[in-house]
Amino acid sequence: MMLLMPILIPMFAAALSMVIWRHRKLQRWVSVLSNSTLLIATLILFHNVYLNGIQVTHLGGWQAPFGISMVADLLAVTLVTSSAFVALCVSIYALATMSEEHEAFGFYPLLHLMLAGVIGAFLTGDIFNLYVWFEIMLVASFGLLILGGERAQMEGALKYVTLNLLSSALFLSAIGLLYAYAGTLNMADLAQKLAAFDNPQIVTLISLLFLVAFGIKAAAFPLFFWLPASYHTPPVAISAIFAGLLTKVGVYSLYRVFSLIFISDVAFTHQTILLWMGIFSMVVGVLGAAAQFEVRRILAFHSVSQIGYMLLGLALFTPLAIAGGILYVVHHMIVKTNLFLISGVMYRRHGSYQLDKLGGLYRSAPLLAFLFAISAASLAGLPPFSGFIAKYVVITGGIGISHWIAVGSALAVGLLTLYSMIKIWAEAFWKKLPDDAQTNSPMSDSERFCMYVPIILMVLMSVTIGLCAEWFIQLMNATAEQVMNPQVYIDAVLGGQS
Repeated sequence: MMLLMPILIPMFAAALSMVIWRHRKLQRWVSVLSNSTLLIATLILFHNVYLNGIQVTHLGGWQAPFGISMVADLLAVTLVTSSAFVALCVSIYALATMSEEHEAFGFYPLLHLMLAGVIGAFLTGDIFNLYVWFEIMLVASFGLLILGGERAQMEGALKYVTLNLLSSALFLSAIGLLYAYAGTLNMADLAQKLAAFDNPQIVTLISLLFLVAFGIKAAAFPLFFWLPASYHTPPVAISAIFAGLLTKVGVYSLYRVFSLIFISDVAFTHQTILLWMGIFSMVVGVLGAAAQFEVRRILAFHSVSQIGYMLLGLALFTPLAIAGGILYVVHHMIVKTNLFLISGVMYRRHGSYQLDKLGGLYRSAPLLAFLFAISAASLAGLPPFSGFIAKYVVITGGIGISHWIAVGSALAVGLLTLYSMIKIWAEAFWKKLPDDAQTNSPMSDSERFCMYVPIILMVLMSVTIGLCAEWFIQLMNATAEQVMNPQVYIDAVLGGQS
């Protein structure tokens, strides 16, 4: 039952928020309380998996591969716990930034439903139910994206939904072909059966359909343009949780299926297709960010770039590179969410995300400047923060197999990322505030508390990962060992555990 709690809690919160639809203050308390409970539940689940190994629940008592299995291994629980932490921080931040109009359109029910979709995707052991959780997440995220119905939101939503519906259609088609070929949808059973088949060309062809479908959802090159076109349009709390969670479900799915199911042609699928997708995602994303002068668009393009590092870890397909890629996912969840939250404080003070309309924040908001500097340094990969540790492990994995193109690209992109962060610092924090810039009324104490506390918590987490790097690297190494040894996952799911 504990394995199901991270899904049941947000689903119950979504239903309860609908029941108390007219009581918006109560909805806010339900949001914070449910996400606090969610974080506790995920920490307990993480502790159980860390100490006792992979946990499996077969719904309805139907054993795999005939029933629906929920599986929590180290990869899944690490991402579930990170998601719960991000959700709690964003829900606190939303107390100060989400307008009554957006709350009236269903912000809280949609937020909890999206969380259920994200966590369900991480924990499912059935590839068709992975599709179902994806669709739950997509429907809820689309509702959040168009919340308020502003013109810019509708334009961004059109691109977002079009590409993601294409991804869903490819995903469902790939599932149909896979079922016709293997006769099962349980991922552990698929891994076992496909390994015994003697026609790897068909398996590789099906795997490419999954690669495109998940690549779209992860916003990887070349099908990434929906992300920078949409992430800057909704309220900042929504942008932040989108940046922290949504693309990571696509990345997780790539890690899951291309380490468990599709491993018969690693030289082609991983070290050719995925590798170049990762390199081009890094380069194109960071160049796009360097050309922007709107804070959230810069951060959105950087999301594309950072996805490249995650794909690089999977593409190199060594235990060290996998460990680095997973750590990079966790780091990005925290730091990119935090940078979006910081941009919201900048907007609250001066009413704009445009760099030419900002300035002087180093003097007028020194705490904000300090928090931005740490988060920006972490994103750029400077020590001693989480971004440095994650990049170091990924790049070391590339050096270990002498893949110098990947290593050189990762290092160059890190320098360009630093350039973009320095540009934001110079324009928004260091230069003098323009004479025609808007200055809003000072924050109330409650606003300041709700906006700054989540940012401080995320900064502390990034610093903790950097300063306690040994423990986190050991955790990622243990996770990578599970990922690289599919038989452990297969035995846990098909061995009758419940």
